[in-house]
Amino acid sequence: MAPSSAPRPGAALRAALCSPLWRAVLALVLVAAALGGWWLSAGRSPDYPRGPVGFATGVRGGVYDRYGQLLETHVAKAMPGVQLKLDNSEGSIDNLARVTGGQDDFAIATADAVAQYSGPGKDRLRAIARLYDDYLQLIVPASSPVHRTADLKGLRVGVGQQLSGVNLVTRRLLASAGLDPDHDIRPAMLGVGDAAEKLREGGLDAFFWSGGLPTGALTSLSERFPIRIVPLGDLAEAVHRVEGGGTDAYRAAIMPKGTYPNAQPEDAVATVAVPNLLITRDDVDIDLVQGMTRAVIDSRDQIGSEVHAAQLVDLRTAVYTTPLPLHEGAARYYRSVKP
Repeated sequence: MAPSSAPRPGAALRAALCSPLWRAVLALVLVAAALGGWWLSAGRSPDYPRGPVGFATGVRGGVYDRYGQLLETHVAKAMPGVQLKLDNSEGSIDNLARVTGGQDDFAIATADAVAQYSGPGKDRLRAIARLYDDYLQLIVPASSPVHRTADLKGLRVGVGQQLSGVNLVTRRLLASAGLDPDHDIRPAMLGVGDAAEKLREGGLDAFFWSGGLPTGALTSLSERFPIRIVPLGDLAEAVHRVEGGGTDAYRAAIMPKGTYPNAQPEDAVATVAVPNLLITRDDVDIDLVQGMTRAVIDSRDQIGSEVHAAQLVDLRTAVYTTPLPLHEGAARYYRSVKP
């Protein structure tokens, strides 16, 4: 029998696939597959709202202020389309009112200020992360006769601005030392920058500050004027019991040797510390909060190179935000990175 001259099925298929029409169809399929993969990938990305977002910091020259500036830079890169709008404030209590009132969506506040806050909307406050601890600092001229808090009686003392966490804890410290904050001293409600200048010019005898270590305004002051840091460690227990301060926010702490190289004493100083919380409201977008939480954790080393206190931001401690519960967006982030 003579061999058949009909083409084999495999050869016919190869010929068809090599035709211009099939090449065009194949190209379209590949493009569609690529677009489909991109769409699925984009769909998995957090769909946070873009635009300006209010972030309340604190007084100019303070650690909150500098931390906010550095976080703003990181967020601009990590969350395209989100612009943190930094708002200077008097401090923690002012920040709580700004968040509950809707002027800002994010802020930093001390745990003791959160615990005592009684303004409208308190039940809507949520936490994103525990950041770092503020250290309470009592600053006097190096030649001052003040060596303990009780020695401030009758003197001109900077006590922080009215709506600041500094003012809150200063009143408690003074009361725990047996001083009436309104009558036993001559109080001046000043932020850290203004208080530092007043002390240098002779307009103050002392001032209190509560901030991360080191605080730039105090470093600058110590470079221009001889100062001394007065120990506050003897008040670590008593401060829990005054003015309804029954919160576990305070702890005994040590300011490390060399925190302010030009200040006295040269050795470590016993004091009191209180945690800082990054806060928001329960109605702030979940994806936005999740992205902010990631930005805070991821920027630790970058921000910590300038704000040394930020080096202490850590996944293991960030979730301990008493007295506030975590926002669902923050909780979602922490679950996603849990080993």
